[in-house]
Amino acid sequence: MKSFFPFVFRESPQEVEPLGGGLSPEELERFRTRLAQVSVIILLLFGIIFLRLWLLQLVEGEQLRQRSESNRIRTYELPPWRGMILDRQGEILVDNRPSFDLLVLMEDVPDPVLLARRLASLLHLDNKALVTQLETAREAKLHTARLKTNLTWEEMALVETYKAELPGVFIQIAPKREYRHKGLAPHVLGYLGEISEAQLKSGRFPNYKVGDYLGRAGIEAAWEDYLRGERGFRRLEVDAYGRELGQLELKLPTSGANLHLTLDLSLQREAEACLEGKMGAIVALETQTGKILALASSPAYSPEAFERGLTTQEWQALVNRKDHPLENRALRGQYPPGSTFKIVMAVAALEEKIITPRTAFVCTGALEVGDHVFHCWKSSGHGSVNLRQAMAASCDVYFYQLGRRLGIERIAKWSRQFGLGEPTGLKLDREMPGLVASAAWKLARFRTPWREGDTCSVAIGQGYNLVTPLQMTQVVAAVANGGIIYEPQLVEKVASPTGEVLHQFRPVIKGRLGAHPSTLATIREALEAVVSQGTGRRAALPHLQVAGKTGTAQVTAIDREKTGKKKARLDHHAWFVAYAPAEEPQVAVSVLVEHGGQGGEVAAPLARRILAAYLHEGRMAKER
Repeated sequence: MKSFFPFVFRESPQEVEPLGGGLSPEELERFRTRLAQVSVIILLLFGIIFLRLWLLQLVEGEQLRQRSESNRIRTYELPPWRGMILDRQGEILVDNRPSFDLLVLMEDVPDPVLLARRLASLLHLDNKALVTQLETAREAKLHTARLKTNLTWEEMALVETYKAELPGVFIQIAPKREYRHKGLAPHVLGYLGEISEAQLKSGRFPNYKVGDYLGRAGIEAAWEDYLRGERGFRRLEVDAYGRELGQLELKLPTSGANLHLTLDLSLQREAEACLEGKMGAIVALETQTGKILALASSPAYSPEAFERGLTTQEWQALVNRKDHPLENRALRGQYPPGSTFKIVMAVAALEEKIITPRTAFVCTGALEVGDHVFHCWKSSGHGSVNLRQAMAASCDVYFYQLGRRLGIERIAKWSRQFGLGEPTGLKLDREMPGLVASAAWKLARFRTPWREGDTCSVAIGQGYNLVTPLQMTQVVAAVANGGIIYEPQLVEKVASPTGEVLHQFRPVIKGRLGAHPSTLATIREALEAVVSQGTGRRAALPHLQVAGKTGTAQVTAIDREKTGKKKARLDHHAWFVAYAPAEEPQVAVSVLVEHGGQGGEVAAPLARRILAAYLHEGRMAKER
């Protein structure tokens, strides 16, 4: 009998015979080779098992432990509630409301296409759009993805009913902006938008994630750091089917700070009512502090539409509108100042000793300068007029004469003294600086020298100079308060959700006009004459003295006749700047109506309504 053992025992224990007697040398060698091969295979198998154990325990151990924990533990982020925005009286302008959003935990979605099909059928959504959302979220390795916002009660009931067939899907309560006064002050308050991929990659928003919302314009954007709170989270234990077993940890989100604006709700309403159906802007501010009471721009847009969410088509239609409703004309619209610029000219002429209050010039209706004739708005002329009379009648020839005597450099100097040619410093959107023209500017811009005719045009607010309505409000406020240029203020204070004041903002003096008190007194008398007996009569109030200045800025536009030929026509911007009461100024206002016509006819009555509303003159001042 053959055996695999090298020795075989006989009946007698003393006799042991080596095995091999029955095997040939070839068979024995073959046996040893096979035994060595089997040994190597066994060693390799044990080596692989050992290596795999080493990888699982030492190399991938922590990662596998976390994955195991994630199968048992779910972490849900809790979005923060934004701070409220209130007016100067504590009236809430922007608040929050709860929105029920549909989210999905991406790691629990085995088949995105199947899930999209089920949700599309259940909630009547676009299947392709859902598939794109889920695939994009998976490619971006997002933890969760938001599929729909503002679920109705019926939709929430359907999701909860069929939750077992919707792996990874859950409903989260998220804050949404609520505008208490629909359509009010959109250019001031602004709107929110989802953070873009470019913003996330920029590094400027380290605490934001895909799907977060942030301010895109207005106060919402300018004060984002204060308004946005800190996110929280819930950590839950779940079973193998994702059902909640208990809460392990909870961190509540921290609400953002509340902003108290200087804005006056009732005055803002009146300003927007004045601009209804018009293109233009109205700004009102306190003369002694620079606090903004009203800031209206028309046409406007609906911030509620942004909160609801605009489609691509709706957004394109909005940005391509010819009347540019997204543009804040109060601080971004740049216009020729028209005759309101005569305030600057008068101060410059008195300060530079070019004239005295009694200096008179004769207006015949036109003035010849070189080979060009500059006309006064009154073709028959105003006769002999001094500064007060010229201001009240808005005589162009008088100010042509001032311009020729001052020269463009001194005009530019005093324009800058008033703060023109640079942003006012209001922390809102991207304010435009306007333009103060000079000989050097024209040479650099057009490569042509400055001419005396250019000076005459600038002297009456035409030509190259450009201003914003906010800047012109500053100009008239500086005359009213004795020459102080305040930085416009829109936020009064920042407070915690519990009411604790975190920051209290005080008026900031940006500069001083540097004009003699007697100069400003002369200008104030002239501005009172504009309203009491001049071109600004339609701004007068029955029980209060108003001081102001009309302006009509001519701009050239191109139109097409039916024949297809181009023809030039002049469209006038209507201006009026004012303050009241004249003896103790409290409020300054500027009104601009694009292509509105004559300032005294169109803009002055609107300023009258604003002044009456703020100074409690009631509706008797309102145009019927």
